[in-house]
Amino acid sequence: MNSTTSTSTSSPATPRLTSLSHGGGCGCKIAPGVLSELLAKSNLPKQFFPDLLVGTETADDAAVYKINDEQAIVATTDFFMPIVDDPYDFGRIAATNALSDIYAMGGTPLMALAIVGMPINVLPHDVIAKILEGGESVCRDAGIPLAGGHSIDSVEPIYGLVGIGIVNPKQMKRNADAKDGDVLILGKPLGVGILSAALKKNLLDDAGYRAMVDATTKLNRPGAELAKLEGVHALTDVTGFGLLGHGLELARGAQLSARFESAKLPVLPGVQALAEQGIFTGASGRNWASYGEHIQLASAVTDAQKALLTDPQTSGGLLVSCAADAVQQVLKVFADSGFGDAAVIGRMEAGSPKVFVD
Repeated sequence: MNSTTSTSTSSPATPRLTSLSHGGGCGCKIAPGVLSELLAKSNLPKQFFPDLLVGTETADDAAVYKINDEQAIVATTDFFMPIVDDPYDFGRIAATNALSDIYAMGGTPLMALAIVGMPINVLPHDVIAKILEGGESVCRDAGIPLAGGHSIDSVEPIYGLVGIGIVNPKQMKRNADAKDGDVLILGKPLGVGILSAALKKNLLDDAGYRAMVDATTKLNRPGAELAKLEGVHALTDVTGFGLLGHGLELARGAQLSARFESAKLPVLPGVQALAEQGIFTGASGRNWASYGEHIQLASAVTDAQKALLTDPQTSGGLLVSCAADAVQQVLKVFADSGFGDAAVIGRMEAGSPKVFVD
């Protein structure tokens, strides 16, 4: 795809959105190792609030605060720089990604607030308006109001949401409650970061661009239904730290090992070929540098597969840890919601909190 096909609203003088940012999508995340170091050095005092059901302890997807025995508030925020050049698509992707954390807790969104940082004298105002329209369209699709927000004039374009949702505390799913013998199921195919890297290099065709946008703008609605299944023990979504990074969070939370089967990973069209050409994001390497010592790859795992496993996913799929007898129920929930690529990709097993890849 060339630089003009993905930015239909821009004039020739309008810069590509991706040219204005040093990173894009969830690849903008601070590397997990650096983030851990920053949090360790912050010396924030431990605070105890009995109704705070989920806080910062297990690097979960959102905070959860209990209101009563039947209701808890789910709160999250997520924002980033452009992963695509089309402003409407950028807004849609960022909003979908932000709401995913509510679904990953088993919750249902209630409303959202916009986070907007734009180089106001660099981007035409109609381009910025398209970004906002894209975000609002996703909120409308999720059945919630975009009820306000905050904006600043910034050097790089930034967009995202604060998401507020609700969940029954008895059905809430953390990322730390996987059990020995659980089966791991991934709801969306991998490869968003690799496709975004190809886009920046003008190597992504229209079909690849469409596949990337379709995946990243599909709301993870199944999370709310999956949370009602007794056999589902843990949920998270795969985003900037890649499958290995978020798998490692599952393992650490449960004090178990996670094992993935590389041959079973669902992959977006064209991604494998791009990875074999050495096309991937810088965040992939930063991810591996942060947690690679806790990962054991089989000798048969290729460099291209390693790049896919560490690939930062923007608005990625739900990663479900469920009992073996709940697998068909989980796959049916995904299929009924249009997630036909959902696949069994591994299991949880007794052992030190590491990730193994066969």
